[in-house]
Amino acid sequence: METRANFVLIGTFTLVVIAAAFGFVLWFQSLHTTKARGPLRVIFEGPATGLRTGGSVNFNGIRVGEVISVKLDNPRRVVALAMVENNAPLRKDTKVGLEFQGLTGVAAISLKGGEEAAPPVPLDEDGVPLLTADPEALQDVTEAIRATLQNINRVVADNQATVKSSLRNLETFTASLARNAERIDDVMAKVDGVMAKADNLMLGLNSLAGGREGGELYQTVKSIRELADDLDKRSGALITDGRRTLSDISRAVNNLDRNPTRLLFGAGSSSPSPSPSNSNAAAQAAPTGEKKRP
Repeated sequence: METRANFVLIGTFTLVVIAAAFGFVLWFQSLHTTKARGPLRVIFEGPATGLRTGGSVNFNGIRVGEVISVKLDNPRRVVALAMVENNAPLRKDTKVGLEFQGLTGVAAISLKGGEEAAPPVPLDEDGVPLLTADPEALQDVTEAIRATLQNINRVVADNQATVKSSLRNLETFTASLARNAERIDDVMAKVDGVMAKADNLMLGLNSLAGGREGGELYQTVKSIRELADDLDKRSGALITDGRRTLSDISRAVNNLDRNPTRLLFGAGSSSPSPSPSNSNAAAQAAPTGEKKRP
């Protein structure tokens, strides 16, 4: 428990340090950004649909600022205050409008163009730069929104039967699930039983193959290995004795072949001397043989 508590303490301390580092980086970046930005007031002579606090301010599609407040000056006029980077090339003839990001409906202030030699943005009574949105640009945005909605409406109308069929199939499927809720519960209970049996089987296999001393399977294999080693040793000794016995038998057979009388008369007996008749016959045969030689 003490080791686990130490790990938790170390992990918590690490997370706190990381969060503090991220907080410092964000604070420093925010401070730097605040110093590098200045206010800009934008007036919309008409509706500013989708514009809200926190929206982006884009110059030629690049984010250069953020909307910090949106309010109504009169029933037909919307005033937005934004913080824009000081290095943004804003001019008096810069066109202002709205642009929408994706399908979220959130609008961003769009700043476009302007001549490089044009004078800077005029200042309002309180010294804040002031730009007025182009009504034609707002009209283009409104027409684009209407066209998009019309396209969506057309797609829905063209696929009305398919949408209804899909909704009907979904309703039928949910109704079938509701009717077979008990069967589904039974199936899930059986699945739980099968999973429990599988867990028990895995535990049995673990006890068979694992365990503190290697498990029953390991002990069985170890016993078979020891038995095989013992048989190998015994068979080696038996083969050595057999070879020795065969060598003795071979030696005895060779001795018997060279001197068969030893088996009959013993080791001290000698072969009988030849008879006189045999000696004379041999003497007579010797000259005859010498005459036949060339």
